[in-house]
Formats: sequence, structure tokens, C-alpha cells
Amino acid sequence: MNDYTKSNSLSEVHRSVSIPKNVGTFKRFFAFLGPAYLVSVGYMDPGNWATDLEGGARFGYSLIWVLLMSNLIAVLLQTLSARLGIVTGRDLAQACRENYPKPVAFILWVLCEIAIAACDLAEVLGTAIGLNLLLNVPLLYGVIITGFDTFLFLIIQNFGIRKVEAFIVMLISTIGLCFGIEIFLAEPVWGEVAKGFVPHLTSESLYVAIGILGATVMPHNLYLHSALVQTRDVCETDECKKQACRWNLLDTSIALNAAFFVNAAILIVAASVFYKNGIIVTEIQQAHNLLTPLLGTAIASTLFALALIAAGQSSTLTGTLAGQIVMEGFLQFKMRPVIRRLITRMLAIIPAVIVLAVKGDEGSYGLLILSQVILSLQLPFAVVPLIHFTSDKTRMKQFANKKWVLTLAWTAAVVIIALNARLVYGVLSGWIEEAAGSNAIWIWITAIPVIVGCVVLLMYMTFPKLWRKRREVAMPIPSLSLSHQTYTKIGVALDFGGMEEKILSHAQSLAQHHNAAIYLFHVVEGVSGQVFGKEAFDDEARTDKEHIDNISEQLRTFGFEVHTHLGFGNVPQQLVKLANETQIDLLIMGGHRHSGLKDILFGTTVPKVRHKLKIPVMVI
Repeated sequence: MNDYTKSNSLSEVHRSVSIPKNVGTFKRFFAFLGPAYLVSVGYMDPGNWATDLEGGARFGYSLIWVLLMSNLIAVLLQTLSARLGIVTGRDLAQACRENYPKPVAFILWVLCEIAIAACDLAEVLGTAIGLNLLLNVPLLYGVIITGFDTFLFLIIQNFGIRKVEAFIVMLISTIGLCFGIEIFLAEPVWGEVAKGFVPHLTSESLYVAIGILGATVMPHNLYLHSALVQTRDVCETDECKKQACRWNLLDTSIALNAAFFVNAAILIVAASVFYKNGIIVTEIQQAHNLLTPLLGTAIASTLFALALIAAGQSSTLTGTLAGQIVMEGFLQFKMRPVIRRLITRMLAIIPAVIVLAVKGDEGSYGLLILSQVILSLQLPFAVVPLIHFTSDKTRMKQFANKKWVLTLAWTAAVVIIALNARLVYGVLSGWIEEAAGSNAIWIWITAIPVIVGCVVLLMYMTFPKLWRKRREVAMPIPSLSLSHQTYTKIGVALDFGGMEEKILSHAQSLAQHHNAAIYLFHVVEGVSGQVFGKEAFDDEARTDKEHIDNISEQLRTFGFEVHTHLGFGNVPQQLVKLANETQIDLLIMGGHRHSGLKDILFGTTVPKVRHKLKIPVMVI
């Protein structure tokens, strides 16, 4: 864990994908292809499956138009998100922190973290249900197993953002292929499917339609997309940004239409298999168990479970990136990915394990509904700021939303807010009815105040006059005061790992420029050094002393003042101790040349030393 030092979103992969010049249209588009596919998996996660299955099983093909409308709204909002990142170079979380007062930004961060944990909960349950259906793994054990996919993400992430995108595309292709075969087996009535694109609702289908829309647009995707587009090395000219916006619009349209195909396929299969036979399906497990007898082939159930696992895994990978973006953007705080992932996953696994242990497998459906309600509450707090920021001519300039775009965006926002409010109201009413009597008071004490607070905060954010002037006054342009730095004692940490020449080259250049003395440090970290400290002058210690003395003699021949110091035991602690005892002005260290899982196994030195020293630390 270390302090946030870079303002770039996803700094480790920021502008890491080059955009080729003087190439064909396809090759240039291929360089932009990818971010929207990472975003699209949020539109086909296990939380959507329950609403799609219920919609198809209850009302046949008649709600396909709701999926299409949801997809069009998603394309609009994700396009605005991508444009914000391309034009301003800031993701949505960073924009919120820079525009809203600190207390508001902090509340938005808390709400967003809760939403990410809720989304992760749906993904955990989806993967666990898939493992249960495919391999007969008990649901409780399946939830625990999902905790280990953290390491899968870390391994893939180490290969770069393009490898992550390729892996996600592979999972999406798996889902699409599975449901393509499912549709072929289900033999839908295509004439009835076409009629489903004509908008019409009944009083009975309204609530399910609200659930479909509420489960489709995911708030964390708006934060994610605005950061992912910045992984492309787009030049700063208006023409380059305009081309990037066009390519990302095409990328978004293709990726989200793929998500629409998956959602529509789930609904069509449910309509063709369950609605036709008069079977009402409200749970994922129920749909899986009925596919084989109704279609007459076991492959239908197998494909269904395989697609569910792929959906859960793809969504959980992008949820990790969203969590990193939100924490860095809102708090200016950077955390090691493995720690960030473990925290998010534990927040999802713990409530799932508790509920499943108490209520059994039947509790999984209630948890899925709860996750969708939480996401519905968070969604307006991402949509409203996005529309405001992309309409700001001061920041967006010629890329600010045109009037017709603004009209569409606010219409979509109103529809989303109204339908999500209806969904939350319906679920809360059901909870109160189920807990009728003395237990209902707990819902009034806990849930209702939170919802009222959310309404007040949303009203505050909707009207910029309440916060824009205050923020402009609170953020004066800072003036820089630079001073010349002089070093008299330069410390050099040597681990004899093969980087001595590079480290010493930097040290001697600085020492010569500042006329400074060089202090060579080395820590004997063998077992005897750990146990006996300075008393353990064994073969390792003698060899290390000869090595450091030899280096010091060579430096003295070049006219440098050199001092040598050995430490024994824990490397970070000893380096900090030696630096404080010698009162050096600057410490030069070499990187340990490993990351990811190796950090867990071998530990890290640089962050631990840097956090405990008040002097500058140069890492080579």
C-alpha cells in the first residue's frame, strides 16, 4: 500500500497502447478496440440473468423491446463516459473529486464502493451457482472457491491491458456461443420475436420491465470506461481526440450490441422453453434444471452453466479495475491490486457465506435481488455527474454535449431514476410486508433514512448552482516555490543482486555534482543474521563484508569519500536504522525486479523503507 503519487487514471497502463499512424482503417480501429468489451460484461453479469429469465418465462417475447431500450441508453451513457476520459484526461471519479466539495466526494466514494461490493456479490453468486450446476459443488463451497480467482486476475493483469482485453473477449465469445446453441435448440418462433420489439406494457409486466432496466445499466461501468479509454496513447490535438471519440463510439456500439444479444438470447430461450410450456421461472437453478427435460438434451443445461461461470468470471475481473479506479480517483490513494481485490472479494464473500449458512441455497436468490437494489440506488449518482461534466464547455470545449444529446441524456436519466426508484420502492414494500409487526421498525430505522439521504444528495447534485461556485472558490491555482537541493551525504543500499553498477553510477554522478560523501549499506539477511544479529559473523557475513569493502576501495580511487556499514536481520528495518544513524540526505536503492505474486512470497523493500524515512529515496 502506498501514497497516491500520479494523477493519471490506471497509471500503470496509462497510454500503454500505441496508436499506429499511416496504416489502414482496420488496423487503426483495432488499436482502439477493447475498452468497451471490458465494460460490456457488466451488462451480461449474473444479476441480469434472473430478470431476463423471469421476463421471458412470464411474458414470452413481449419484453425484448425493453432490453433494446436499455441497450440504447447504455450506448449513450457509455459514449459520454468515454468522451469524458478522452477529452479531459480524467476519469469520472477524478472529475467528481475535483468538482464537488470534499464531504460530497467522500459520500459518493462510499456509495460507489458499496455498489462495487454489491456487484461483486452477484458475480460471486453467479460463479458459485455455475460451479454447483456444472460440477455439483455445494453453493457454500462454491462461494469460498471464488475467493481464489483474485490470483487469476493478478496473473493476467501482469501481461498488460491488451491481454486482459483479449481474455475478456474470449469469455464473452464463450457466453455468446453457448447461447447461440441454446437458441438453436430452443427453436423460437421468429415472427413472435419480431413482435417483441414493438413497445407495449401491461400492469403485470411493468414491474419485470423495471427490473430488466434497473439490472442492465451498471454504475461502476461509467467510472470504468472513462479510465480505460486513457490506456490509448492519443495525441492532445483536437483532431486526434475527435477521431478517438468516433472510434470509441463504434467500439461501444459493437460491444454493447454483443451484450444485447446475450440478454436477448436468455429472454428468448426462457420464452421458447418455459413460457411455451406454462412454467414460471424465477431462479437460475430452476431454469438450469428444467432445460434438459424440456429440450430433450443434456448439453442445454451444460452450456447454460458454462455460460454462467464465464459471465461471473468476466464481470469479476472488470469489477476489480473499477474498484481501483474509484479508490484512486476519489481518494488519491493507491493500493496494491492484490490487497484491493481481496478486500472487495471479502466484502462479497462474507455476507454470502453467512446467508447461505443460515438459509441454505434458497438464500442466494434474495442476495441477488439485494445486489440489484443497491446498484439501483447508486446509479443516479454516476449518471447525473456524467451528464453535467460532459456538458461543461469550459472543460469539454467543442466536445461538450450538443442540445439534442443533452436532451436524450437527461431523458434517459429521468427514466432510469424513475424506474429504479420504482424498483427500490417495490422491494422495500415487500420487505416491510414480510417483516410486518415489530420487526418492520428495523427497516424504517435503517433503510428509509438511507434512502431519504440519497434523495437529498441527488437533488443537491442535480443543480450545479449549489456546488459549482463553492468549488471554484475552494480551488485556487497554486503557485510553485522551488529551491535548490544540496546533498552532503548520499546513502547507497546494495543487495549484491546484479544492479550494483547502475546504482553506483547514479551515486557517483550525484556525489561528484554535490561534492558529497558516499555511504554504502548492505544488510546480511541470512538465518544467523536474523537470529544473532551482529554476533553472527559467519561465511555469508564475511563474504558480504569483503564485497562491500572491495567496492568502497574502488570508489576511493576515484577520489570519493566512502563509508561502509553492515546491517543484520530484517532488510527494511536495518536500512532505515542505518540511514537514521548516519544522517544521510538521500538514499539510492535498486528495485527488487519482481511484482505480483512474487511480492507476496518474497516481500517488498522499497515501499517499507520509503514510508519510514523523511529523506528522498531514489529507486533505480
